Amino acid sequence: MLGTTVLDGMGEEELLAFAGACAETERDAQIGQLRAAYQWAVMHPPERLDPEESLKPGREKARRYGGDGTPEVCEFAAAELGARLGVSTGAAAKLMADSLDLHHRGGALWDRVQRGEVKASYARHVVSKTRSLPPEQAVAVANRVATSADGRIPWTRFEKKVEAEVAKADPQAAREREARARNATFAKKLRADAFGMASFLIRAPLPVIDQIAANHAAYSAAIDEQFPELSDDQRDVQAIVMLLTPGSDQDAAKVLEAAPVVNLYVHTYAGDDATGMARIEGHGAGGGGGGGGGGMVTEDYVRDLLGPLCRFKIYPVLDIEGMAPVDAYEIPDRHRQAVQILTPADTFPYGACLDHEVMQDDHTIPWVPHGPPGQSAIGNYGPMTTTHHRIKTHGRWQVQQPFPGIYVWRDQYGATYLVDNTGTRRLPEAGDALPMVVEIYRDLPAIEVDWDAA
Repeated sequence: MLGTTVLDGMGEEELLAFAGACAETERDAQIGQLRAAYQWAVMHPPERLDPEESLKPGREKARRYGGDGTPEVCEFAAAELGARLGVSTGAAAKLMADSLDLHHRGGALWDRVQRGEVKASYARHVVSKTRSLPPEQAVAVANRVATSADGRIPWTRFEKKVEAEVAKADPQAAREREARARNATFAKKLRADAFGMASFLIRAPLPVIDQIAANHAAYSAAIDEQFPELSDDQRDVQAIVMLLTPGSDQDAAKVLEAAPVVNLYVHTYAGDDATGMARIEGHGAGGGGGGGGGGMVTEDYVRDLLGPLCRFKIYPVLDIEGMAPVDAYEIPDRHRQAVQILTPADTFPYGACLDHEVMQDDHTIPWVPHGPPGQSAIGNYGPMTTTHHRIKTHGRWQVQQPFPGIYVWRDQYGATYLVDNTGTRRLPEAGDALPMVVEIYRDLPAIEVDWDAA
């Protein structure tokens, strides 16, 4: 196996040959995944669905993943494929769409891919950019770029070539895309990243951006003497804050008055370094409860960085395990807050969504009217996107939550996946009784899953 090949002692030529073999294996594997995705789509035609059942809300329906001229596919099929590939359901759906387009709208491009003359990534880029075109135009574009798709030109040049060919194939559509691009202006906060940092992006016509940049540069220079302790980059950010806070140039306190209110739910841990510094895991929600974020930060970070920039209130850690269950189907707010802390992401295998504003908190064991008391409880919730919620409710998957925040999923073929706050792991063995690998949870008893009772 290439992953276990001993590299120590290889000469330069031998090591380069090994690297080339790895690259060739990767190319072959990507082509193989495309072929498998197409065959998986072929094996899941709409005829597999019960027509009357598909009309009911939330049930699986036929979906056209590719462009015009490609066959429809059972929409839940992407979930099983994605889990086996170790990618999200959305990524598997895109792979299926690209494979269908290559077969039905890819012209000579697909033949070159199968012969190993074109990388899968180049071919997938072409069909994704031609998906909105009629089939005959998509084939024409694919044929015109098939020769140069073998990597002979750099990726950036290939992107421009594909863009030009798509525009020539349908000039009217190109003009419409240009019009949409001109109107697609926005100013929005991007997803937060590590250490409580985030970005704010503005997209507007070039003259507008130049005007904003000029005004900002002038103001940043004007406050240079007022903030000598700041670096140039820090002063640039301070200039933006002050420009957006009327009166702050006369009274610096107005910046804090206009700052958002942030609620932090924290867990404190004893430090393990030489100073014994405590660490805080914060979960914040700014403004109207949107945004948020979490992670390990120091007490100094909260005091020194957040203090001057926002008004925040630190709540004691939620007693998740001690929260009393309720009988109602509706989930109490305190339970929702606990679920956000306990389970930060979509609980479906390889789920990518982190936005609890768009996810739904599902009852792992379905809630039933007049059922046993305490059905709505910590340990019986799992946040999921609407698609994954539908798959869990009406699809061919089983799930159990043996411990709060730990989910064990099984597809209809017996493949089993463990999902927790660290992500997804494919379990090496599947069966009716599933003892958990000791290395995963050393402090918990073995997990026994009885699928017949699920």
